[in-house]
Amino acid sequence: MGSIAIHPSVDGGRKQQAGSFAGGTLVCECVTNPVKVRVKSDIAHNHACGCTKCWKPKGANFSVVAVAPTDSVEVLENGDKLAVVDASALIQRHACKACGVHLYGPVERDHPFKGLSFIHPERFQDEGWAEPGFAAFVSSIIESGFDPSGMDDVRARLKELGLEPYDCLNPALMDYIATWTAKKNGVLPA
Repeated sequence: MGSIAIHPSVDGGRKQQAGSFAGGTLVCECVTNPVKVRVKSDIAHNHACGCTKCWKPKGANFSVVAVAPTDSVEVLENGDKLAVVDASALIQRHACKACGVHLYGPVERDHPFKGLSFIHPERFQDEGWAEPGFAAFVSSIIESGFDPSGMDDVRARLKELGLEPYDCLNPALMDYIATWTAKKNGVLPA
């Protein structure tokens, strides 16, 4: 099963990260004038994601994505190279127009994740960020062309790597979304 490419940052086994992470600088793949984005906080909910919207390194079936508060995200260099991938999407993914790497994606609409930006922590120049803790939208890799007959092997590989596979988000995040929605709709007290 080790031959199934999940993501380069986990394929060799997840590495334990030290204590806390105070943030760092995300850098695109450009050799000349790379886009640099500073994240001035720790990240949360780092996970492998199989959706078709997230940026994935070449050969990877999953992205690795986490969130940080949007107010802690700042473009440092070459922001003129950034463009929103899909203006109609919930996550406003800002990608480098030259290399295609997604640097950050704020959620600006009324949503439980409003105020958060999705980032790809493997793009940090800095060490120490939290390792992925689960895998989300696992079935979605089929939409990218993965052979459905191999999904049992993918889920087994994810479990082998310590990444519990879900076909949505993990239960804690799904509970958070449902609670936010219930409060917004007056079903639960705000």
